[in-house]
Amino acid sequence: MDDNWLILETSGRAGKVGLARRGAVVRAVLLDDSRRHARDLASTIEGVLKAESLVPSDLTGVMVGRGPGSYTGLRVGIMSAKALAYALECELRAVETFAAIARQAPPAARSVWVIADALQGQVYAQQFDQRDHDWHAATALSIESVTDWAARLRPGDSVTGPGTAVYADHIPATCLLVPEADREASIESIFAVGSGLRALSRKELFALEPLYLRGSSVEEKAKGK
Repeated sequence: MDDNWLILETSGRAGKVGLARRGAVVRAVLLDDSRRHARDLASTIEGVLKAESLVPSDLTGVMVGRGPGSYTGLRVGIMSAKALAYALECELRAVETFAAIARQAPPAARSVWVIADALQGQVYAQQFDQRDHDWHAATALSIESVTDWAARLRPGDSVTGPGTAVYADHIPATCLLVPEADREASIESIFAVGSGLRALSRKELFALEPLYLRGSSVEEKAKGK
């Protein structure tokens, strides 16, 4: 059987669905960012498979971005991936979205910070260093104030991720900004990172949750009360 991977990335405003065959991405579809992922995802998956003359049972497995990012979008993508992998008894690989974004930094970059807006003047932040022609996490993912994060930047660091434009005024001129088109995870990057991961066990599949360091906005409001 061909090596067929369904790829889901729903951390951003616009979700993405892709398909990789024999080691290369052959389809990548961007969902309408004005509509909800939950409404479009199933039909888009069906369309991507049909375009390659495949049925769900032809899948080797599913790769899914696990965030951080939009809490609702991530839950839709991860629950869909879990349901498919369970029903089809195929592999499931969970990809950290920031690791995929780091791969999209320019070849000349050596250290890159990936950030996303965590609201209320805070950012999700993680640093990656390039070694041996690959990117490796140099820090753990954290939530911190944008002021504290900006104080950690060094001259020559690159900055990327969906929070870059939001907090551009806090980034020193001595840092390099990754081009806007490369600041969100692509299907190709999710596949590249996922190809180096092991499949989740059945127990891990059931336990998989979005990589989200705090509760949803509803949960946060409840705590405040």
